Amino acid sequence: MNIELVRLTLEYKNQLFDMLTEWKTDIEENHTNHSPWAIFRNDFHDFDYYLENLEIKKETEEGLVPDTTLFCLDRDRNIFVGAVNIRHYLNEGLLLTGGHIGDGIRPSERRKGYATAMIALALEECKKLGIERVLMCCDKDNIGSAKSIIRNGGVLENEVEEDGHLEQRYWIQLQAV
Repeated sequence: MNIELVRLTLEYKNQLFDMLTEWKTDIEENHTNHSPWAIFRNDFHDFDYYLENLEIKKETEEGLVPDTTLFCLDRDRNIFVGAVNIRHYLNEGLLLTGGHIGDGIRPSERRKGYATAMIALALEECKKLGIERVLMCCDKDNIGSAKSIIRNGGVLENEVEEDGHLEQRYWIQLQAV
């Protein structure tokens, strides 16, 4: 598996359009997960606006905190296979159910090991931000996400109910850089 996390630039416009077009179709047809939410926050068809507003620079009244959004590039095929959104710190809401990292794999690339590898790369980015203990959350019925988190050292702390479903909260202790 030859992947890396990259920042979105004009160079990757086609990869973004290809991935998000597939993903949005899957969401509409199968009502699947749209995580990380940050990549769906704005309309990608207005690329310049999308690029300019992809990341949050400062805490907002809506409870959003500064974040970094990175896309998982399969270098061999030159396609985006997923994305991560790393929150630089946790506020009360993120501590309850959001966590430091939101992640997702495009529908056609799921169950191939990308999530586990992508989370490992995201954890390295967390280290660079000085985060020593990472919280990751997933729906209790999302067994694939739970496995990817556990494979990266996630330890289940508890489950909390949100909007009628159970959310699992996992902590990952990072080693010093």
